[in-house]
Amino acid sequence: MVYNFKEEMEKPERLAGGHRLCAGCGASIAVRGVLRALEPEDRAVVTNATSCLEVSTYLYPYTAYEDSYIHSAFENAAATCGGVETAYRVLKKKGKIKENFKFITFGGDGGTYDIGLQSLSGAMERGHDMVYVCYDNEAYMNTGIQRSSATPRFADATTTPVGSRSYGKIQNKKNLTEIIAAHNVPYAAQTTFMGNFKDLHEKSRKAIYTEGPCFLNILSPCPRGWRYEMENLAEICQLAVDTCVWPLYEIEEGVWKLNYEPKKKVPLEEFLKKQGRFKHMFAKGNEWMIEDAQKYVDDQWERLLKKCK
Repeated sequence: MVYNFKEEMEKPERLAGGHRLCAGCGASIAVRGVLRALEPEDRAVVTNATSCLEVSTYLYPYTAYEDSYIHSAFENAAATCGGVETAYRVLKKKGKIKENFKFITFGGDGGTYDIGLQSLSGAMERGHDMVYVCYDNEAYMNTGIQRSSATPRFADATTTPVGSRSYGKIQNKKNLTEIIAAHNVPYAAQTTFMGNFKDLHEKSRKAIYTEGPCFLNILSPCPRGWRYEMENLAEICQLAVDTCVWPLYEIEEGVWKLNYEPKKKVPLEEFLKKQGRFKHMFAKGNEWMIEDAQKYVDDQWERLLKKCK
């Protein structure tokens, strides 16, 4: 199906306005983009791990979702979604449900890379017909900007503060998309908010309408944790892709495909200097941090290119 931006934007919203997410937050853009990929006649069950997204779109007994919604605990959102999907299949087989439902879980990086990884791995291995969407804002933003295993090296977070004896987080970011791909799922992909949202839409649609367990990892900047002006969100996403910090790729039935290759790879410092969490890297004497970070990104990019070729 050919992507038509105007037609997609005219679809009724499945995430109602009036939620309490911050201006300039990527989470709501991720949710709206994924749900927009649903066919209008299809219904969805949304499972949501405890997160910024959950506390901002749900206040019992109300939610901002037009579809069925389940607030799950931090650690078991994928298991909850898998259980509901199994019950649905049983009820549909018995003829007690006629409508078509799709099952989608949203979790932040804390509830996906870390606390919910066991639950996610189990759901992927069992083969539930569901989509797990990680909106990756690279820290535990809801509880005070603590580092997660998705936080990049050198980032200034409240549990990896910068000071005279510290230069931020000391570990590199976990590559969760590759970890999920190793579960031999039918579809896994990375995306973010670029241009007219074509990449986000096409991957969301493919994940929703591919039978079996599918995974989307969406880079979703956070203005408070990353410390940028809210109007710069789109620019930061573009820089993440053009510097190859966040490559756009997909793995479909074990085949790796690169979706975007910059015509001219942008130096990493262009991405870093837009964010207050990396401000210390530009202080005199810290040039080695930028050099180390650039080398890591270059190495990861070359590894990805080999897999996609």
